[in-house]
Amino acid sequence: MKKGEQREEEVKGKGNLKLAIVLVLTLGLAPFTPEPHIWGKIKWVMGGANGMQIMDYFDLVLHGTPWVYFIVVLLKYLKKS
Repeated sequence: MKKGEQREEEVKGKGNLKLAIVLVLTLGLAPFTPEPHIWGKIKWVMGGANGMQIMDYFDLVLHGTPWVYFIVVLLKYLKKS
């Protein structure tokens, strides 16, 4: 791999990490009060998910996807470093 290509890949990796952080801080934690939505859904699932409906599972996936993306990008970034 040439020096220019390596530098370009490094910049791209940092850009993906920045995007992942923005997604986690916005959609991943929204709404912020009284507690982050994803945290409430995780507690609900850990408590047995009693009364959860399809919309609640969709909500869990919606707010959880940025976290999964962040973890994948972070692991790739750390692996390259």
